[in-house]
Amino acid sequence: MSVKTNAIRQRARARDSVDAETRAQVDSALERLWAEHGLSAATLAGYRRDLLGLAGFLEARGKTPDGATQADLFDYLGWRVSEGYAAKSNARLLSSLRAFYALKKRGGDIKEDPTRLLEMPRLPRPVPKALSESQVEALLRADTSEAPEQVALRAMLELMYACGLRVSELVDLPAAAVNLRQGLLRVMGKGSKERLVPMGEEAQHWLERYLQTVRPACVGKRTVPVLFVDAGGHAWNRQQFWSALKRRAQLAGVDPARVSPHVLRHSFATHLLNHGADLRALQMLLGHSSLSSTQIYTLIAKEGLKKMHRAHHPRG
Repeated sequence: MSVKTNAIRQRARARDSVDAETRAQVDSALERLWAEHGLSAATLAGYRRDLLGLAGFLEARGKTPDGATQADLFDYLGWRVSEGYAAKSNARLLSSLRAFYALKKRGGDIKEDPTRLLEMPRLPRPVPKALSESQVEALLRADTSEAPEQVALRAMLELMYACGLRVSELVDLPAAAVNLRQGLLRVMGKGSKERLVPMGEEAQHWLERYLQTVRPACVGKRTVPVLFVDAGGHAWNRQQFWSALKRRAQLAGVDPARVSPHVLRHSFATHLLNHGADLRALQMLLGHSSLSSTQIYTLIAKEGLKKMHRAHHPRG
């Protein structure tokens, strides 16, 4: 057994050992956080893992999360660093702890917030990976067959690239969210934030083909609320789409290791900026709550300009 695998199992055992009363307190706090902020299921699950991990650490000290001090939290973060947790993981943990203890202080369960002096670890700002326009084109045109599953996949890929969708937004997209007459898509993003995104002619063409020829045959007389269904009439899930995308990349001659649903979203944003899109408009299309989240794409655009300058300028 590797050291990493052993550490993962030890952490899982620590979470599992937390007593029922503490688990109930954590679950109650998460319900209140959900009611106040409308957090997604994935975010709540991450918060739960983080809080139970802390609870397991504190239990060995004879304490519960409500009784934790600043020193306890410093020790826990120090232990995580020594165990090799990444800065990104520790940053997410700190977000979980801050939300939890802010809730506890508002509710009068604790007098002092033990996270108030904890600082967020500095995270490197990675440049999002994007495909070139020719690679995206190859991916979209990789299979020209009329097979129903390929028509469905082409419609999904065209829509994801045209609208900058997250994979969860794509597979959960309701059929009622499509307005073919106006060429718009109503997308429910993170934090239940709704946005309207234009589809573009090519994506709309393939979506119409899918709706006319594929979906009715798969769904039959049943009422299925989601837009995209597989051959059995069931909603696609993220794993299905991921696997289909990897196969498509192989067929297109694009390295599958470089292709993922989120890379298509990055490509959407990067290609729009390269063609002169406004950053504020891009923020709205992506559904970012903060412009700083969108500005990261300017780094890719700048890299592209540098390469062009080096390739074509006489003193590049």
